[in-house]
Amino acid sequence: MTRTAFITITGKPNVGKSTLLNALLGEKVAIVSRKPQTTRTRITGILTKGEDQYVFIDTPGLHRPKTLLGEFMMKQAGNAANDSDVILFMIEACSELNPTEQASLEHYSSSKVPLLLVINKVDRVDKGKLAKQIVSLSEQFRFDALIPISAEKGDGLDGIFHELEPFMTESVHFFPDDEFTDQPERQIFAEIIREKALRLLSDEVPHGIAVGIEEYKEKKDVLTVRAELYCEREAHKKIIIGKNGEMLKKIGTYAREEAEQIFGVRVYLDLWVKVKENWRDRPGLLANFGFKDED
Repeated sequence: MTRTAFITITGKPNVGKSTLLNALLGEKVAIVSRKPQTTRTRITGILTKGEDQYVFIDTPGLHRPKTLLGEFMMKQAGNAANDSDVILFMIEACSELNPTEQASLEHYSSSKVPLLLVINKVDRVDKGKLAKQIVSLSEQFRFDALIPISAEKGDGLDGIFHELEPFMTESVHFFPDDEFTDQPERQIFAEIIREKALRLLSDEVPHGIAVGIEEYKEKKDVLTVRAELYCEREAHKKIIIGKNGEMLKKIGTYAREEAEQIFGVRVYLDLWVKVKENWRDRPGLLANFGFKDED
């Protein structure tokens, strides 16, 4: 008997959702950065264990949108939660809930969808304070389970699978058993480039970055990619390129090295920078970059 569950991972920005997804799968399918709002679209991660297939949906961090891109991200997060069999709501250990977290938990705890609270970064806090937080949250909201974890260290993941067990339903597997994501290779490559830019650039630049893959050709174990890294200001373009092109070279080198590890081929990456002012508030450009409703 094969079983399946669609599980949405949601929570505020930078709480560790993408780190958790990668840890659960044992594969890197979502980029990770200390910058908030790294994830912009729904990312599907697939794990098949025997007869059971877990379909995890990583979603953009819950926040109050200030741009059309932000509105798209919040719609993605909401749609994923509405369509799921189980919600994994992540919070930080011993951290006060912000208004968005509070409102979201009130909404989900009053719905019929099973709700598992995942308390992340428990390795960084006092156990006594953590116990008080668990009691307080249990009194405020309806949870089917509360699971303390450290996504970064991989601690507590067995507890998540144990608590998901009752919500697996008899069903065909919707993805091949050896598949771990439904993302096209071009999208994965673009996200690799964006991750390296997020890690290397100063705080004022990353949110205004998008990556477009203009050419993607694989021949005889050699992958040739031409990509354009878009930003919103000329001043940002100069920062991305860096003195004598050093910053852009670093981004490209780190992206190429990781892509070679993931895809198992030699990679030639030709990376350029272009300015598209206010692209996050321009519907046509958002659609070109893949930020459009699937329906």
